[in-house]
Amino acid sequence: MNEAAGPIFRQVADLIETAIVDGSLPEESQAPSTNELAAFHRINPATAAKGLNQLVADGVLYKRRGVGMFVATGAREQLLRRRRSEFADQYVRPLMTEAHKLGISSAELATMIDRWADAR
Repeated sequence: MNEAAGPIFRQVADLIETAIVDGSLPEESQAPSTNELAAFHRINPATAAKGLNQLVADGVLYKRRGVGMFVATGAREQLLRRRRSEFADQYVRPLMTEAHKLGISSAELATMIDRWADAR
């Protein structure tokens, strides 16, 4: 875990969210248990549980009593919507603000992005 990336419980939640978004943890599949997460990441089980419980509170996971936690139906789409919005706030808006300051039009910016994408 990386202290610079925020609280450990949030990092645990982010790792599970990423697995859901990239499809490696499909909807209705069982999420790793508190003990599995704690052992793998060498963290306190209470910290792992806090990350999982945050995802339950967010509607991404749900609990099956006595069985474990599972990825909710619609969780991937919910996470994609949230992450796209965060992407716009963190990257696109500042990019557009700086482009405007430099007198770069939206069309010019789109051409720059296309050129960069083609060069990859």
